[in-house]
Amino acid sequence: QVQLVESGGGLVQPGGSLRLSCAASGSIASIYTMDWYRQAPGEQRELVARISSGGSTIYADSVKGRFTISRDNAKNTVYLQMNTLKPEDTAVYYCRAHRAVAGGEYNYWGQGTQVTVSS
Repeated sequence: QVQLVESGGGLVQPGGSLRLSCAASGSIASIYTMDWYRQAPGEQRELVARISSGGSTIYADSVKGRFTISRDNAKNTVYLQMNTLKPEDTAVYYCRAHRAVAGGEYNYWGQGTQVTVSS
């Protein structure tokens, strides 16, 4: 099965930047859709960004123009570049890989990485 490992979280000042990485085992980039989700305390987990196996992307309205999702097929890695960070971006960020199969879906989650935006 696929194993996902996130890295790059930490503490940053408002207006600053962070780059999150999600490294996947196996050769998953050619067939899996890759997502970044986030969950703040007391809040529901929400989709932040998505990139398909073909490279098309979608973003939550709250991060459009500030965040960029990308993938490197040779490295089996997906990235989330976060610029102009705001306190409301504070959350645990999770990587997800998924693809449809006959009769169901393959679905994998990383362990999460904490992002805190504060002065």
